[in-house]
Amino acid sequence: MTLLITVFSALISTLIWYTNKKARKLKAGGLCLTFWGASLMWLVDAVAEYLEIGAAYFQPNVQDMLNDTFLGLSVIAAALVVWIIIIVIKNPEEIFKLK
Repeated sequence: MTLLITVFSALISTLIWYTNKKARKLKAGGLCLTFWGASLMWLVDAVAEYLEIGAAYFQPNVQDMLNDTFLGLSVIAAALVVWIIIIVIKNPEEIFKLK
């Protein structure tokens, strides 16, 4: 579930970054890279787990799926918080002007 959630997040953020000029100015490329990195990490984890337990990997119980969903959503939330902090620090729109 974490793999699916992060892949969908990576696809959506990449489409927004690619089609929207303002998104590029707001450093959305870093957010895309974060989501793609997390997707790659969970892909490697899925392959390793499949090699370890075999076909049972594709039959998770409900509790494991719920835990994976919460983990995926919390990773997305953490990535968005880091991205917002970067935007506030870099101030690309020059909203915060120091005199």
